Amino acid sequence: MVYVMIKELSPSADEVIIVTSSLMKDMTSKTDMYRANAIRVLCRITDGTLLTQIERYLKQAIVDKNPVVASAALVSGIHLLQTNPEIVKRWSNEVQEAVQSRAALVQFHALALLHQVRQNDRLAVNKLVSSLTRGSVRSPIAQCLLIRYTSQVIRESANNTQTGDRPFYDFLEGCLRHKAEMVIFEAARAITELNGVTSRELTPAITVLQLFLSSFKPVLRFAAVRTLNKVAMTHPMAVTNCNIDMESLISDQNRSIATLAITTLLKTGNESSVDRLMKQITNFMSDIADEFKIVVVEAIRSLCLKFPLKHRSLMNFLSNILREEGGFEYKKAIVDSIVILIRDIPEAKETGLLHLCEFIEDCEFTYLSTQILHFLGIEGPKTSDPSKYIRYIYNRMHLENATVWAGAVSTLAKFGAMVDGLKPHVFVLLRRCLFDTDEVRDRATLYLNTLGGDGAVVETGADVKEFLFGSLDIPLMNLENSLKNYEPSEKPFDISSVPKEVKIQPLAEKKAPGKKPTGLGAPPPSPSSTVDAYEKLLSSIPEFANFGKLFKSSPPVELTEAETEYAVNVVKHIFDGHVVFQYNCTNTIPEQLLENVIVIVDASEAEEFAEVASKPLRSLPYDSPGQTFVAFQKPDGVPAVGKFSNMLRFIVKEVDPSTGVAEDDGVEDEYQLEDLEVVAADYMLKVGVSNFRNAWESMGADFERVDEYGLGPRDSLAEAVNAVVDLLGMQPCEGTEVVSPNSRSHTCLLSGVYIGNVKVLVRLQFGLDGPKDVAMKLAVRSEDETVSDAIHEIVASG
Repeated sequence: MVYVMIKELSPSADEVIIVTSSLMKDMTSKTDMYRANAIRVLCRITDGTLLTQIERYLKQAIVDKNPVVASAALVSGIHLLQTNPEIVKRWSNEVQEAVQSRAALVQFHALALLHQVRQNDRLAVNKLVSSLTRGSVRSPIAQCLLIRYTSQVIRESANNTQTGDRPFYDFLEGCLRHKAEMVIFEAARAITELNGVTSRELTPAITVLQLFLSSFKPVLRFAAVRTLNKVAMTHPMAVTNCNIDMESLISDQNRSIATLAITTLLKTGNESSVDRLMKQITNFMSDIADEFKIVVVEAIRSLCLKFPLKHRSLMNFLSNILREEGGFEYKKAIVDSIVILIRDIPEAKETGLLHLCEFIEDCEFTYLSTQILHFLGIEGPKTSDPSKYIRYIYNRMHLENATVWAGAVSTLAKFGAMVDGLKPHVFVLLRRCLFDTDEVRDRATLYLNTLGGDGAVVETGADVKEFLFGSLDIPLMNLENSLKNYEPSEKPFDISSVPKEVKIQPLAEKKAPGKKPTGLGAPPPSPSSTVDAYEKLLSSIPEFANFGKLFKSSPPVELTEAETEYAVNVVKHIFDGHVVFQYNCTNTIPEQLLENVIVIVDASEAEEFAEVASKPLRSLPYDSPGQTFVAFQKPDGVPAVGKFSNMLRFIVKEVDPSTGVAEDDGVEDEYQLEDLEVVAADYMLKVGVSNFRNAWESMGADFERVDEYGLGPRDSLAEAVNAVVDLLGMQPCEGTEVVSPNSRSHTCLLSGVYIGNVKVLVRLQFGLDGPKDVAMKLAVRSEDETVSDAIHEIVASG
């Protein structure tokens, strides 16, 4: 207990001397337990200077015959590697000797320390793995560690090998025949997680995992079924041989095992087995925790999308469990699943909407009620009999709080606008809301006036439908900032003045403190203030005053490295017929004053651009940011691209540190900057839509262009998605930029505004064609067919 207290209290430097001498004496004690504990405590509380005095004792302890002492020294080395790596690296010979120890824990700790010492040297790690895979590791836990290091080497060498063979795969396969169960499982798991693993490579691993399914040990059954569950996401056919064994686990006493078994069967089963599985699921759903119920719900959703003809029975199951007790996340997972099935399976729409309506009658969660009402307002009017949903909506207006009531009012108004025959009935219901709380009353008044005051059965105007159903193509954060900055006056607030671009702080701005350009080159306080500041700045310069309205300003792009003499970044301002480069410069040398600062731009690799104006910076004192500009003309409305080389030219004058006065004479000098590119994404504003499906349908298919592309080999599907999103420079919608791990297909939705203020919507469908090759289907809808064609040209040439 004394050792534990000293270690946890960690005495300060002036106090540590009190206990150090006692601990050093214990290091040479004849009692091994004292020696081990003294080593652990000393290494925890001492600094580098004292460590050199006890280094000799630590080396001896590493090769000590007593495994407790040796392990204590090795674990201490692992901790010391973080603070005193140079000292620990000198112990390599002793650590290598400890790797050959017969004691299981000593071999495990020695291997861990040796790998950490060499982890930054890929060749050294390869040699370590190569030497140990020949059979010198006896400890099962050390063998598990070696399997993980081997998997790491296989992953890193996968991109460098030209043959189809994997290095060390034979070692992993050999470990499947080890006598220790932990080693067998670790090897099987490692094989299943190999990148681009083939069916032939999977077979031996699946076989041993199948044997574990019938083990009498719950931990082995759980480990096996969890691993098979992950494999089923990418290789469902490889797991089908285990289905009979997994069906027996559905009745397992451990509900975690039963849940994983049933969800795996849902992923690997065929259409004929769906009904049988659903009966078995029903029996144990009430016995498992919400987190496992969510896993089951997600598996059922995937199964329904796989076998759409079974939507009725699966939808009924989701509806039944939706009415049972459960937490918010569980209920939200069910509602989200029903919504996805309604959108993707047309035959399930009316059944699914009725299930949602029945749920909101007793829903205790305000958020879910409002989300269902919003979705009902979009999909309900499109069904064959919209009137049957009115009763459910109106019932929520008397049983819930003001938030849900307000949502119900908005949904009723959408039914009245889209279904002319329901308008009189909707008017009666809306008038009853005129005497409620402020928000409910205001919404009812707004919708009554918008739909037409008398409630007659007449066709609703297109402008009213656009008001009720049109997507708000303005980021809410931008709208909020603009409203906060609006000063009440005779001039009303103009919503068209709200910037549409979603501003994201670039990583390039994260320079060293004191060396980052401030002012307009610094991270903007808000999108609207940044746009306004750039507008005012450029319009105040006579050379740029006639360029028209500014379409977009890019985030700052760094043209210098951190910790250099001069810090320069550039902002690209895009106009319809011009591009202006704003170079934000900072002088980081106190003894220098820069004058007549200008950037000489070489546009030889940008043939469609012609330089028309430049504005030098008269003076650039130390740590005082300034701007210099260069403007280029380009064809109107054309997304011209090109590469520009940049040279910073200036006159440098020495400054007297004592007086701060610069010399009269200066020397002309130059400083090479990084190249700059204008790319296709610079002509696209990131503008999101609140409901992509609704926006897509309202855009229409008149100017839709669809084509398929091969993206070649990629490390992952996520990399391919990010590459295309970055290429187009559009705003991902509804979180579709996130790719699920191990997915073999993915759909990404993008929206934006193209130069010329043309709205664009893009639907990307990705799929793995082979082990790593990615294929993509690109569908574009816009308000101009030339823009739709331009998006395809960008992808084809990118």
